[in-house]
Amino acid sequence: MRVERVKNPLVEASIVRAPSRAPHWVIPTIKTALLITDSLIATVSTGAAYYFREGGAIFHRTADGGLAWSAGFAPYGALLFLVIVIRVLALRYYDLYRLRGEFSFFDDGIRVFKSTAIGSLLIVAAAFLYRGGFNFRAFSYARSVFVLDFLIAMASFYSLRLTVRSAQTFFRLRGINLIPTLVVGRGPEATFCIKEMRERPSLGYRVIGAVDIGSPGPTGEYEGVPVVSNLAGLPEAIRDSGANEVIIADSQVDADALFDVMMRCGRRRGIEFRIAPSLFNCLPSKTEVDQIGALPMIRLFREPLSDFARGTKRISDILIAAFTLALFSPFWLLIALLIKFDSKGPVFYAQERVGMDGRIFVVYKFRTMRMDADSEIHREYQRKFIAGHAEANVGDAHKPAYKLRDDPRITRVGRMLRRLSLDEIPQLFNVLRGDMSIVGPRPPIPYEVEAYELRHRKRLDMKPGLTGLWQVSGRNRLPFEEMVKLDLFYIENWSLLFDLKIILRTALVMMRGDGY
Repeated sequence: MRVERVKNPLVEASIVRAPSRAPHWVIPTIKTALLITDSLIATVSTGAAYYFREGGAIFHRTADGGLAWSAGFAPYGALLFLVIVIRVLALRYYDLYRLRGEFSFFDDGIRVFKSTAIGSLLIVAAAFLYRGGFNFRAFSYARSVFVLDFLIAMASFYSLRLTVRSAQTFFRLRGINLIPTLVVGRGPEATFCIKEMRERPSLGYRVIGAVDIGSPGPTGEYEGVPVVSNLAGLPEAIRDSGANEVIIADSQVDADALFDVMMRCGRRRGIEFRIAPSLFNCLPSKTEVDQIGALPMIRLFREPLSDFARGTKRISDILIAAFTLALFSPFWLLIALLIKFDSKGPVFYAQERVGMDGRIFVVYKFRTMRMDADSEIHREYQRKFIAGHAEANVGDAHKPAYKLRDDPRITRVGRMLRRLSLDEIPQLFNVLRGDMSIVGPRPPIPYEVEAYELRHRKRLDMKPGLTGLWQVSGRNRLPFEEMVKLDLFYIENWSLLFDLKIILRTALVMMRGDGY
């Protein structure tokens, strides 16, 4: 009897790679053009509002034949830089530079109205507080100029978005620059999702493949879409097919398996996951509800912080790090002398740590250990600490302690520096370099990460911090799993106010000497 080999029903993911994506430089170029045009609109609308209200000239000729602001417009001209910055930031805050995925002309109009209104209120506040650097403190700004500026700017910003969105729709209807998308699952939700995106290319999506949540079916297609993988092989299917988005549309999907797949994909591939509302058992706390045509979708945050929030956090990091370095600069020489007198070796200690997304960087600290210190003691303890072994607790049931307190490697001065957390001051340079943040998860050593389970690696979703929620919430009295929970809570609930609270609590911890 002849035995025939069973054919693999899956279609190779590389075959379904979408051909009609625009080059990578196109979208950034359009966004840059939008930003420049918005800046011009902000400038022109201010000038036009003044001209229609006051009727006077905006420029006048100087004695040498050049152009300068007229005497009447000069107080408004002094505000132009602030006007441009405020307008652009307000538009960015309301996500009006986003070109990806579905859009609505009505929603764009609402966002333009909100951003222009908020921007105008801030401009009015700036005008009456700043007054051209107090050069025009006696000048009385005409309120009607600001009202006209608001109306002209709003109409212009919306007209620009209307033009850009109309061009997007034109190209999408011709199958150009659609987002290659994989749909996970079978059933009514997956079917509806595929049909909706196929019939409405203006949504901006092209379904290039389906993914089974179990064993592949007998055929290599589902609703006319090739089946390219099962759930376990999703990361490879994403890589081979060039997909940019994944939509989970099957309520039978295993939540743990889905989480593992998302961890393996990582943010570095730039993949965005969306999930059907019926899969609430799979959801992290940070989610956002979107609408794709008639499909309600829950977007899982690809990154813990938006671009705006990340920029805000970075600016605050630089300001706080620079101020703190200046504040502690008188103590650097004293600490250096104490370290040199106490033991042989350099003042500073450099060590590899693992940063955001698993990137290795070098962290700097004041040296607190002897030069011949053996890292194997700490390495073995960290294995037990991460694994949750009972012997990792060097205290007792009433007063637990998860730290090598009687570590023979630590010098006398080093013990004092650790108690006051002064050994970590040089890490402020890591903050200025962008390797670390002021507040964030503790930066682990590479051999610690080797012992992590997959879920522990979520700690690496944000830049490590000089201090963090764990450091001010029990620190060495908490087991590893509690530390991870605190880090993930911080990542999911970040805000500038949250950072400020942690920084203030850190100062109290330092003054009490609870650092070690």
